[in-house]
Amino acid sequence: MLLQRFCMRAMHTSRQLYAGATGGAGLEKSALAALRKKTGYTFAHCKKALELHGNDVSLAEKWLHEQAQSLGWSKATKVADRATAQGLIGVLIRGNRGSMVELNCETDFVARNDTFKRFVDHVARVCLYYTDLTEFDGDLWKLGFDTDALKNLPTEEGRTLGDHLALLIGALGENATIRRALCFKVNNDLKLVGYTHPAPTNVGTIEDITQVGKYGAIVAYRSEHKLIDYEFNKSICQQIVGLKPKKIGEYDKDQPAANKDEETCLIHQEYLLDADKTVGEVLQEHSTEVIDYHRFECGEQTERNLEEIIRSQHQSSN
Repeated sequence: MLLQRFCMRAMHTSRQLYAGATGGAGLEKSALAALRKKTGYTFAHCKKALELHGNDVSLAEKWLHEQAQSLGWSKATKVADRATAQGLIGVLIRGNRGSMVELNCETDFVARNDTFKRFVDHVARVCLYYTDLTEFDGDLWKLGFDTDALKNLPTEEGRTLGDHLALLIGALGENATIRRALCFKVNNDLKLVGYTHPAPTNVGTIEDITQVGKYGAIVAYRSEHKLIDYEFNKSICQQIVGLKPKKIGEYDKDQPAANKDEETCLIHQEYLLDADKTVGEVLQEHSTEVIDYHRFECGEQTERNLEEIIRSQHQSSN
């Protein structure tokens, strides 16, 4: 249905046209109602589709999809060279799988649009679906997607994410890109937690909802506690989002930095919620160990490209 909603907006007509078409003369009301309910397209376009195809709902639906697809690609081609400096990070956690995606657009106004947010959710779920198909023997597995790989991913509707992106561009009227994605999958006693900033209200404690923001993080961790302490786990994600550690750090190899403000090891950084303690100390207090993490910042120039992430997808921690 998400694809259909994009198409509906891509084929948006004026209020005047909509108001003038309410008569529906010459059409069977049941066919018109069925087509609108099934597709979500406007009254005017459903009416035209049925008129062209003798009130055959199936043929009318097919024509509507083809029209929307054509309109989407046409718009996408026209705006392809426009810079996409804004956008959103999406983070989705489902059990032992997680996906983090970055989508870009031209303006912050569009980034706040519900249609754009729904597309972020759609991309995150498609990526997670392909993570679900993968079986592995280790504790931790990661897979990175670049722009081209993402645009070629098939969806349930038989189209690719690139097709869906074209429809989104047609709906929003400005350029948009699917920049990158990273998926986690853990086994055995490892768990995942995700977070985006600014944080959505009352979403973080619920699985299977895509959080969206300008920054995001996914953390793979091990804890001795059976009950998940989400607020503490979220604080570790906030630490990573806010202070950008370059690595977790090891006590026997990494010494604390002379200047605390320049600390790049997670375990030696001052804990955001209590500056009198380090992250390593609070992790020990909560019997928790961070095994791996990744951080996305919308529009950032990445230090480590996705080819390196893909090469490290076999990584596991014992």
